[in-house]
Amino acid sequence: MRSHFHRTAAAAGALAAVALTVSAPPALAAGSRDVTADVLADRDVTLTGDTVVTVPAGTTTYDGVFRGVGTLTVRGGGTLVLTKDSDFTLPKSGQRQTVRTLGGNHPYVTTTNPDPPAITVERGATLQYGNGGTTGLIGHFPYGTPAFRLNQDNIRVDGTLRLSLKSAYNLGAVSGSGLITQPRFLWGTWDLTSGSFSGVIDNGTQANAGRPEYATSLPNLRKVLNQGTWTVDTPLGRTVTQRMDFYQREYGSDINVQSRPGSKVILTGQYSWSDQGGDTDPSLSDPALNWTPAAKNVNKRGTNIKGANVQWGDGTTNRVFMPGTAKTVYINLLAASERSRLTFDYNGPVTLGAPIGGGRYHDTLSAPGAGDIVIKGTKGNDVTFAAVQYYDGATTVEKGAVLRLGSGKSGGDGGLYTGGSLYKVVNNGSLVLSNTSKSLTLPRISGSGSLTQAGAATTTLTGGAITYTGTTTVKKGTLALRGGATLARSKAIRLTSAAARLDVGTAGLRVASSLSGKGTVKGAVTNDGVVAGGLTVSGGYTQHAKGELVLGDSPLTVSGPVRLAGDLDLSAAGTDPARRITVLNHKGTSKTTGGFKGLKEGTRLKLADTTYQISYRGGDGNDVVLTAVTASASPGVRADTSSSPGTAAAAPHTTGAVAEGLGWWPYVLALGLLGGLVVPPTLRRAGKRRGGRHAARG
Repeated sequence: MRSHFHRTAAAAGALAAVALTVSAPPALAAGSRDVTADVLADRDVTLTGDTVVTVPAGTTTYDGVFRGVGTLTVRGGGTLVLTKDSDFTLPKSGQRQTVRTLGGNHPYVTTTNPDPPAITVERGATLQYGNGGTTGLIGHFPYGTPAFRLNQDNIRVDGTLRLSLKSAYNLGAVSGSGLITQPRFLWGTWDLTSGSFSGVIDNGTQANAGRPEYATSLPNLRKVLNQGTWTVDTPLGRTVTQRMDFYQREYGSDINVQSRPGSKVILTGQYSWSDQGGDTDPSLSDPALNWTPAAKNVNKRGTNIKGANVQWGDGTTNRVFMPGTAKTVYINLLAASERSRLTFDYNGPVTLGAPIGGGRYHDTLSAPGAGDIVIKGTKGNDVTFAAVQYYDGATTVEKGAVLRLGSGKSGGDGGLYTGGSLYKVVNNGSLVLSNTSKSLTLPRISGSGSLTQAGAATTTLTGGAITYTGTTTVKKGTLALRGGATLARSKAIRLTSAAARLDVGTAGLRVASSLSGKGTVKGAVTNDGVVAGGLTVSGGYTQHAKGELVLGDSPLTVSGPVRLAGDLDLSAAGTDPARRITVLNHKGTSKTTGGFKGLKEGTRLKLADTTYQISYRGGDGNDVVLTAVTASASPGVRADTSSSPGTAAAAPHTTGAVAEGLGWWPYVLALGLLGGLVVPPTLRRAGKRRGGRHAARG
């Protein structure tokens, strides 16, 4: 096929006219040969060194070929279309790159110290390989590489390179800062290996950015306009990192990621819709458009992770790779020879607004995903799942990381798929539950991390595999325990607001560590640890001998039966306590049974400079109350108030008899001093005893 430049009856006259109309080209480099006339005349060109073609405005179709030894530079303001394959090489003096095939039974190719470009497309010019067929490529293929043909003819593109080919092809090492574009719907395959190219790639059909036979390395690539399928794969045991941003302009594009055992693909950019900038600088006018369905779904884009180990982010950014909702993005986690794994590694908050499923392309929720999710322990890594997830696998939150189920905003509820046999949560960081309307049910949570209920919607922990050991905090809403779930291994339980509710069901709550705060426990509480006042228990309260009740700013309020033993810590009373202190407000009708260690009914004790008497029949008849009384010489108990007020888990300080007033203690003291004078020092040392917190005081 010939262009309109070369189809007149008088070819020579046409060439002359063209020569007159083409603007004067830039000065040639010393020794460069200009073959523009040969190209316009469709004559084959044999390179014998540096060669230049100056393309006139419009489209020039060249049916000849380039051969020989040298370089080719395409410049000018038009488009040069090559319809036949050309094959030439650099001079021996310019050939320096080393190509090796490594890996034994799993071969892969490496290229080091790449040759300078054999082809250069200057700014303003367009070079087109092919015209919609299978030929038109410039290339030399001496390496015998496995599964693909590595091109020795490297190329620099500062203008535009258009790849109008239906065949599979490779461009060697690519450099420059221009545009490489592939028309849509041709279904040619570009094996994209390496280079310092810092421009934009417009992928209209299919690009293999990595295969088992090579690891793609394009560290400077700025943007990819993905209008087809971008496939990333890796050799065995290799890591491929791609840092560019991806954009979609039309419906139907996706990024497919595959990897071999021991390999990883790291994607640090973002996959966004583009509504401006054309092919050369795609961008989005408003990031919110990624989250809003566009007409004809032109902003719906997806990724298919096919048995691969993929990481979004590298700990240096907080732009989530797939911004959007189920209406604008899809994410499929699939199994191949191995299950998939997706790791989130960001240094700030990110939100995943779409479910991860395992369906086919856009039908992501037709099957559960087959893989595991990791929230990496990078400082600041705070990931929100603002959609209910649909993958059957483990969710691991590493130490220092945060996973939030739900954004805390209307329409942003999240969750995990718990119906699969491989579901579990390993939480060594922080798990925050923030749904506003959709209730959550979570079994099988282990790890050393904390769990926080922060949303208005109820979260239910169920089953006997709730074994995490971190702090449990209820800030808002209800955290419920069902089906044998306990918090026996949680190192502390805190209900930090009056709106916080812990529903322990009919099984009740056994406190083995500490329970504190301002909220309500629905159900019975058995205290074998430390419970702080200020809470409300809408059930019975039983304190065993190992338990301790700590006085708070307000009393412990209990609506069910009360049975007491163990210690009472009054250190929070401070240095100026009230004349009447209610320790436990018993709202029920039954009497309070038992008593705190060393504090039977009517026992007197001192707080600061005031003497109190304890009663288990105070208030309306069954409250535990301390009432200030007139000082007397009768025995009592002094409470140590040296601890800071408000300490929630202080050691008990309630035993040790003291006498009040002068009474008889001066005589006892005098006898003791006299005895000390007559007892030998060695006997005094042998008989010396150390007083503990329960030791009697005189």
